[in-house]
Amino acid sequence: MVLAAQILGKAAVLDGRNALQTQAYGAEARGSLTKSEVIIAEGKIGFPAVRKCDILVTMSQEATNGLLKDLKETGTLIVDSSSVKDVPATKAEVRRFSITETARTKFGGALYANMVMLGVLLGTARMVSVESVEKAIRERTTLKTADTNIRAFKEGLLLEPGR
Repeated sequence: MVLAAQILGKAAVLDGRNALQTQAYGAEARGSLTKSEVIIAEGKIGFPAVRKCDILVTMSQEATNGLLKDLKETGTLIVDSSSVKDVPATKAEVRRFSITETARTKFGGALYANMVMLGVLLGTARMVSVESVEKAIRERTTLKTADTNIRAFKEGLLLEPGR
């Protein structure tokens, strides 16, 4: 999630916008709740933290349960239906995508779920250009994995919401 957020922020900058990206990890580190926020603006970013987000993407049940309170009532919740089975009651629009399962099926493992998710996010809300995301992926990943990361991102762009 953090890498995807870094790529999104970098893509916004490449598109000539201002961006701020933060991240927080659970005490257990790998495998625990991770939160990453990205603020994208045309002008100055006045406050360096998200008070209530427009879009929330959750890849686990724990994240959905713990972070839903941070989403605006008029916002959009994107969940990975591969691992989020129960979405708490919300007024926000809920969109379910089989993100991790797509990564496993198409790319041989969950490692690329973050890039599939980034594609889903951009397919849902075109906040930055596809070209800038591809350039940011090349800048932020290794030569060995860049092409697969871009393919996973593009797969996410095409992913249809489901149950």
